[in-house]
Amino acid sequence: MGDELRVNRSLTIPLSELEWRFSGAGGPGGQHANTANTRVEVRFAVDSSPSLSAHQRARLLDRTGPLVRVVVSDERSQARNRQLALERLGTRLAEALQVRRHRRPTAPTKGSRERRLSAKRKRGDVKRLRGGGAGDD
Repeated sequence: MGDELRVNRSLTIPLSELEWRFSGAGGPGGQHANTANTRVEVRFAVDSSPSLSAHQRARLLDRTGPLVRVVVSDERSQARNRQLALERLGTRLAEALQVRRHRRPTAPTKGSRERRLSAKRKRGDVKRLRGGGAGDD
């Protein structure tokens, strides 16, 4: 990954802008888990980052808030947890930066309306022909 986190084509964040914290992870792992600080927390301050354009900053502040925080304690290795934390942070930032297209409502086509009404008529015919008991007349 080098010395920067690549979020998308238009944004790379230097690792120096990220704040790292390490602590002991709970859960299984025996004596190793009691002594090693393998739990990783990475924080990215959106409001004070010089890497973001004004548009990117506004979009991230709106969707994630002023601080993006990722915590990983999946693996026993701190190095692997750091790698996972960077991947998850990049994914979270990329998703927040995506521009969602506005859905334009459309009307049903003439063919689809005709098929729907034809299916309703056929179903009604099936129900009408069903039974044939004494009280049908």
